Amino acid sequence: MTAGLFLLLGGTASPSVADSSPSASPSEDGDAPTRAGTSFRTATEIEQGQKATAGASTGDYLYWSFPADSGRRPTVKATVKLPDAAQTSSTWQIDVYDGLRRRQACQYGAQTRTAGAEAGSVELSCTLRTVRAWSEQWANDPLPGTYYIRLTATDLGTADLGLPVDAEVRVDAKDVGGAAAVDGSLAEPLVPGIAMTTEEGDESSDDSSTAVLSSLEPDDGWASGWWSDRWVWTTVGGVLAALAGVGGCSLTRGAGQPSRVPPGS
Repeated sequence: MTAGLFLLLGGTASPSVADSSPSASPSEDGDAPTRAGTSFRTATEIEQGQKATAGASTGDYLYWSFPADSGRRPTVKATVKLPDAAQTSSTWQIDVYDGLRRRQACQYGAQTRTAGAEAGSVELSCTLRTVRAWSEQWANDPLPGTYYIRLTATDLGTADLGLPVDAEVRVDAKDVGGAAAVDGSLAEPLVPGIAMTTEEGDESSDDSSTAVLSSLEPDDGWASGWWSDRWVWTTVGGVLAALAGVGGCSLTRGAGQPSRVPPGS
């Protein structure tokens, strides 16, 4: 993936969404986000393992973003508390996009669900494929970088538009290990490059500002999965192969030597 292509896609306009911003709602964790964005550009950042909440209206598009590194298999879960005044059934869907805004397929999970008019809530989940350290340009494999969550109602009765709902999302990731390791890596993670925030530094210097849209990264940094059990098994396999070679050579040499016959026999 060339840097120019990524920056170009990072600067494109986001799809049209609802004009009203989702309002804040109470959260059990004081540090957890209580607001969702209404587009890719305004997506609320969340950490893995952190539950984010937001209050919105039916018909709104809700966006969050989170970092995912190579060797991890993210799982996104969402719960929507439906309004008591709903008159018809509604269908809700959760979509996940990578840093290039390519929609990623769910390996398994209930990505879309329909709730009846009397249902109190609906739960959704999406487990992505394992994030790869490198991929061909034509492939749609998940790569390290920022990922976006979009939650919305895809089928909703007109009478139920604008009713208040409460949403909760959480992202967890499983470390797959060396089984998902590949030979290659990206030069930089796919983090959108739009000048929304700046790094701390000398404000008088033109080089102090860095174009960054997403400020979150994995706890142990990007490319944290460069060491995996693949290296351990490769080393162990090499040692065993060397020992087998030495043992085979010793047996072969011993069997090829002629036996000594006493003189005069």
